[in-house]
Amino acid sequence: MKYMLIMRATDEGYASMGALDFDEVIATMGRFNDELIRAGVLLAAEGLADASEGVVVDYSAEAPVVTDGPYGETKELFGGFYILNVASKEEAVEWAKRLPAFGGKGFKTEIRRVTTIDEFPQDNEWIKKERAWREANGQL
Repeated sequence: MKYMLIMRATDEGYASMGALDFDEVIATMGRFNDELIRAGVLLAAEGLADASEGVVVDYSAEAPVVTDGPYGETKELFGGFYILNVASKEEAVEWAKRLPAFGGKGFKTEIRRVTTIDEFPQDNEWIKKERAWREANGQL
């Protein structure tokens, strides 16, 4: 099963990162990533650029409204993610517990199962097209 570990931090959490040695942060994350690779569970891992570089598309109006970041009402920002292929949610939780949080205060990891194409109606024309695309691209 695939699980996404979504790394979240508050403004205070991000601010606390500024006091850390960047090379040590990279080394710590590198060691954790190496553990995931050696265990054979890492499928993807990415960090995200600062929220001030992003935008939000809000669909609550008739025409979508685009707003530049940062997002004033957001309490926690999505800072990066891992996608792991593990046997269970419990195993994903165990990996998340080991994820370097650099002090912990202001940091959380949300864990969500990634659905598969097999969970959707297989007779649907759009699912058939997506399955064909995935097969053509070696994703199935």
